[in-house]
Amino acid sequence: MLRRTIQLALSFVMIMTAAVGGVLATAAPAQADECYSWGRTLSEGMSGADVTQLQIRVAGHVDYGEILSVDGNFGPRTKAAVTKFQQAYGLGADGIAGSQTFSKIYALQDPDCTPIHFTYAELNNCNSDWSGGAVSAATAKSNGLRTMWRLEAMRHAMGDVPIVVSSGFRSTACNNAAGGASNSRHLYGDAADLVGSPSFCALAQRARSHGFGGIYGPGYPDHNDHTHVDGRTSRSWSAPNCGV
Repeated sequence: MLRRTIQLALSFVMIMTAAVGGVLATAAPAQADECYSWGRTLSEGMSGADVTQLQIRVAGHVDYGEILSVDGNFGPRTKAAVTKFQQAYGLGADGIAGSQTFSKIYALQDPDCTPIHFTYAELNNCNSDWSGGAVSAATAKSNGLRTMWRLEAMRHAMGDVPIVVSSGFRSTACNNAAGGASNSRHLYGDAADLVGSPSFCALAQRARSHGFGGIYGPGYPDHNDHTHVDGRTSRSWSAPNCGV
């Protein structure tokens, strides 16, 4: 709410400044967002840091079993993910990321770049600085952000039913205390154990279409009370009681 209030206030100031200077404000002011603002329309064949930022936000809008590479290159798979994002939110679905697509992303993200239904604190109930895992603190936090955007896409596809993360990033000490495997993806910051109102099987089944490489749920050892998802780049799924 605060972010949107600030944006409206800035727009009003820009319009009034133009009017005082004798200039007609015939064009809308440039889009701006506290987290990240795109300055150009993005389409297939383009590359850059702005493409990377787009890919992070659409990586959960993919086909069954697909994992979108977040590499800064706008290829056919990124176009397909943008198209699915646009379809999911009722936008014109052409696979080109322009003002309407960016405006929707702005509406979906908080000032710290997390999607509106998930927080860094929820993805890290171990220690606040994301240190002590298998990767640097910065990488673990970045992986956590990518996980949240996949979860946001999954949550929306399930009818915006709340999904609760019971465990996210773990330092080695936290992982040992939880009895986690020595190579757990929780150590990398890209894993989340899910609970909440959808059944564990529904979560495990739905996760297959939102860019998660690792999915473990009911029927897999020690996973009958949650569904685990993670961002590994190769597919590893097992939830025997759910047909996964």
